Amino acid sequence: MPKIVECVPNVSEGRRKEVIDKIVSSILTVPDIFLLDTEMNPDHNRAVITFIGEPESCLEAAFRLTKTASELIDLTQHKGEHPRIGATDVIPFVPISGVTMEECVELAKRLGKRIADELGIPVYLYEQAATRPERVDLANIRRGEFEGLRTEIKKEPARAPDFGKPEIHPTAGATIVGARFPLIAYNINLATTDLEIAKKIAKAIRYKDGGFRYVKALGFEIKEKGCVQVSINMTNYSQTPLYRVFEAVKREAKRYGVSIKESEIVGLCPKNALLDSAIYYLQLNSFSPTQILENRLPVTKSLASFISELSSASPTPGGGAASALSGCIGAALLLMAANLTIGKKGQEAVQEEMKEIKNKLDLLVSRFYNLMEIDNQAFNRVIEAYKIPKEKKEERDSAIEEALKGAAQVPLEVLEKAVEGLRLAKPTAEKCNKNSVSDAGCGSNFLFNAAQGAYLNILTNLLSLRDKEYKSNKEKIAKGLLQEAKEWQKMVEEIVLKRMGS
Repeated sequence: MPKIVECVPNVSEGRRKEVIDKIVSSILTVPDIFLLDTEMNPDHNRAVITFIGEPESCLEAAFRLTKTASELIDLTQHKGEHPRIGATDVIPFVPISGVTMEECVELAKRLGKRIADELGIPVYLYEQAATRPERVDLANIRRGEFEGLRTEIKKEPARAPDFGKPEIHPTAGATIVGARFPLIAYNINLATTDLEIAKKIAKAIRYKDGGFRYVKALGFEIKEKGCVQVSINMTNYSQTPLYRVFEAVKREAKRYGVSIKESEIVGLCPKNALLDSAIYYLQLNSFSPTQILENRLPVTKSLASFISELSSASPTPGGGAASALSGCIGAALLLMAANLTIGKKGQEAVQEEMKEIKNKLDLLVSRFYNLMEIDNQAFNRVIEAYKIPKEKKEERDSAIEEALKGAAQVPLEVLEKAVEGLRLAKPTAEKCNKNSVSDAGCGSNFLFNAAQGAYLNILTNLLSLRDKEYKSNKEKIAKGLLQEAKEWQKMVEEIVLKRMGS
């Protein structure tokens, strides 16, 4: 089982999309990272970014995000409803698959030390990674926010960070890093502008004031919507479900003659949390998740949607995403050949090698799949750059240049991954179950098609670059990789045909 960690950084910027785009781009420079969601809230002036990947990849992506945020966000100029002490305010690691909470705690400690050592930003550890009982609760660390911490960190020993000097970064503040279970950011907006009501309800439901065990809550004014909000963190939805909190807020609001306007979930939410609420409100008896249509047809729906978009007049998805899909199919076919060999009678001599190949192909399939969306995002940034008014020539030219480089980098990774897959195709074709050798051959063909398509996309994105040295270097690398892909493909084809008796 692959090790999968979820990381949900909260950054103190929710109004400037161009800043969040650059921060997100820094994450996507890390191989094997899957961006799941980005939520921006202008009233809170805060963005919640969600990505998953293997532990080491998540650590690197979180570090790059923190570095980029520290360069683009100045907390001395930042105003928003949500409490914060840092440009990158909080970074939680969440175990998802094949990873223990203890491993996530260790990950948090390593990231915290690196942020302090390399960026000069003090770091506090929280939740499961906390080194002091009072720091389990995020609110205790944020007390006084950025403005108050500037003074207190120097004078109060209890406010000293876990990593770094007792002195905050002048513009990026401090960062909180930790490990926790899946959290749901759940907001309930009230049909009133009376902030005191929201604060009283938040106090009634939060654990530290006698409310629900797994609830943290605050009251905020949401000027954009002309209402107030009970902003809630659900730290364990299985022990304190969403519907129970919603009903409690509704009862408390009724005491003040107020109704609920709406509720919202920020970022991602575990499916079972919503399913529990549906079962409760609809009073469903013996309902099973297998009765949900989308659960039965996820791949068909996703592929049909992609093909529909690919054939439309929209510039994305395009050839780059299609090349990544070809690579994904190719790696998946090789994976099938490996799986049809592992554990089979007569294949004992190749078991260990096939298991190693399988593990590598698992990661390759996932990365190709992610690159389909990354390619779309990269080209969309090119489109946005060209929309900058021509009167802002310097800004426009710089943005176009940066976007084109990013757009070329994605198919370059597709090409690199295609070559990586073709290298694995050779031992797979040589040693897989003979009944699946044709599948290995088909897989290598799809991978070679991915390499050719990616090469063309690299060239077209480099075409308009002003940086001739960068352009020449990338073209040289791409040409070399394509030649290598041709050589591996030829070898694999010869092996496949020979084993098939042709």
